[in-house]
Amino acid sequence: MTGRQIETLRGVKCAVREWGEGPPLVYFHGAAGLLDEEPLLEQLGAHFHVFAPEWPGYGEEPTEDTLEDMLDFALHGWDVVTALELDAKPVLVGHSMGGMIAAEMASLAPESIERLVLIASAGLWLDEHPIPDLFATLPFELAPLLFHDAAAGVKVLTGGLDFNDPSALGDFLIRNARRLGTAGKILFPIPNRRLSKRLYRQTAPTLVVWGREDRFLVPAYAERFVELLPTAKLAWIDGAGHMAPVEQPTPIAEAILRFVQA
Repeated sequence: MTGRQIETLRGVKCAVREWGEGPPLVYFHGAAGLLDEEPLLEQLGAHFHVFAPEWPGYGEEPTEDTLEDMLDFALHGWDVVTALELDAKPVLVGHSMGGMIAAEMASLAPESIERLVLIASAGLWLDEHPIPDLFATLPFELAPLLFHDAAAGVKVLTGGLDFNDPSALGDFLIRNARRLGTAGKILFPIPNRRLSKRLYRQTAPTLVVWGREDRFLVPAYAERFVELLPTAKLAWIDGAGHMAPVEQPTPIAEAILRFVQA
């Protein structure tokens, strides 16, 4: 894995992690941000040149004020793709909030991507399956909500920090507040910005990937995405909750590779 900083035409600086060589694949992270270890991206790097940019508010640069609404996020995503200077149309992959943004981007410009992969994507709302309020969820409730294996999820979410250390705890709370402040612009009070009205425009081949044990965005949301997208296929992932890329990276990487090579 390597890292670098790019700058968009708007002048927004953005950190990007990269893995591997091959056709370009751009990955957009969810509200939790990029983790210290990203096993899915590592495995995809065996077949693709993977680019994983950080959203404003998630890196060191104080850029969170540059985004205000869903259109800002989608256009910033395309600005990042332009700044990466790719040599071919990318496979666009997004997880959770990142999937919501990737789907918006693809709906705006379906001809600009090779394929779209949505992993446990946010962006829809079903009255019969209300989505838990991420912003009202207490810290100890997050791991059971987001992970099939809650004990393993606690280790991932805390990143090995010692919360008995006041300095470490303070840094964590500040970083988390910045991230949720950015995410809240499109996820609060509910993660619905009428994406369902625009998905008909996303005509590039699409793969919807979902953990069968997702308790945050229940599997009914996967089925609804497939109904709304003109060319979507669905891949179920066993033994995975909402954080499927961390819990089951190998079957997800295999599903993406099969989809792209089909």
